[in-house]
Amino acid sequence: MEKQKKTKPLLILAAATGINLTLGVLYSWSVISKALTSMPSPWTNQEASLPYTVAIIVFAITLLIAGVLQDKMGPKRFVVMGVVLVGAGLIASSFATTSLLMILSYGVLVGGGIGFGYSCVTPAAMKWFHRDYKGVVTGLVVAGFGVAAVYVAPATSLLIDNFGIFPTFRILGVFVLVVGLPLSMLIKNPPADYVAQPPAVKANQEPKAVIKGWNYNWVEMIKTPQFWFLWIMFALASSAGLMIIGNVSKIAKLQANFEAGFVLVIVLAIFNALGRIGGGYFSDKIGRIRTLQLVIIIQAINMALFVMYTSPLTIAIGTAAAGLAYGALLSIFPSLTSDYYGMKAFGNNYGVLYTAWGLAGAIGPVIAASVIDSTGNFSQAYVISAVLLIGTLVVSFLVRPVTGKKEA
Repeated sequence: MEKQKKTKPLLILAAATGINLTLGVLYSWSVISKALTSMPSPWTNQEASLPYTVAIIVFAITLLIAGVLQDKMGPKRFVVMGVVLVGAGLIASSFATTSLLMILSYGVLVGGGIGFGYSCVTPAAMKWFHRDYKGVVTGLVVAGFGVAAVYVAPATSLLIDNFGIFPTFRILGVFVLVVGLPLSMLIKNPPADYVAQPPAVKANQEPKAVIKGWNYNWVEMIKTPQFWFLWIMFALASSAGLMIIGNVSKIAKLQANFEAGFVLVIVLAIFNALGRIGGGYFSDKIGRIRTLQLVIIIQAINMALFVMYTSPLTIAIGTAAAGLAYGALLSIFPSLTSDYYGMKAFGNNYGVLYTAWGLAGAIGPVIAASVIDSTGNFSQAYVISAVLLIGTLVVSFLVRPVTGKKEA
């Protein structure tokens, strides 16, 4: 029984990470978009960008809905629903020969399914671990989503080369269903009387003082100024990473005449995952806001320099930096939400905050698509992104911890 108590949290953590690995098909869109704009009857950049943008917005909306419901009804049914929607949406996308149909199949169904699944696995895993592991656990679970592109991007590129763009969607859909559904059955919240084990205290080390937190519901949360500071920072900081994620293959072809854009998608995915784990780790060690400020500075400098990246090597370095910084955001903001507003309604509260990420999907990719269609390059988009990041850094200095409500 004691062994089961120790292994159960690790099983939930592994299942949650595995589910995110299957849901991470979103990060292959750069390869898909390139194929759509290179067909015999090519789509415009805006037509190829819209399904991705809609998927991000719907992702954020369904994450909010699932966050509300899973706090009351448990996570398993919503994770199963998410996997089914992603698989069905990808299969439906194989018949979507116009941008509108792709928006409905990929943007709405796939985006919605990712939102349902992604929103539930992180809170479920966090509840099985002590608060001192919060950043690392969050980082590992969300890293699964980011690192998915390591295999999804080259697999998608290979499938497109051998079978074409539309059959590729069908193959990916079947894969998600076959792998994701069994893992979904393992996701659950701990029993009401469950107490997570704290880290072992080393010899000659004083035990940590017990920190008294606060439990806010979403209505109470949005009345605090800290929430709006976090919301603005999440939206503006994420927009840069989403811009690069959605366009890295086209950027490589345009600025460096590099055709193997899927390689950069892999680089992006690896550093995205490392950023999620590293962001969680360092935010546990040196503080959430300090880590966030460091990440924003790295991303702002990188975006300002991106126009100068004109070789495969420099674009790879810039892509790695963009992935690292963006990935860190996805572990820092969940941890900030639970620090400031408690774990009792965490799924709901983070779902509300995550709407900022949906706005980011309408900022970064849309700016990039508009700029390249009007100017033929991404230069102005990089400048706009760097300015938004500087604004984000300024806002970060206004944030103070939330205190003064009910004890957790």
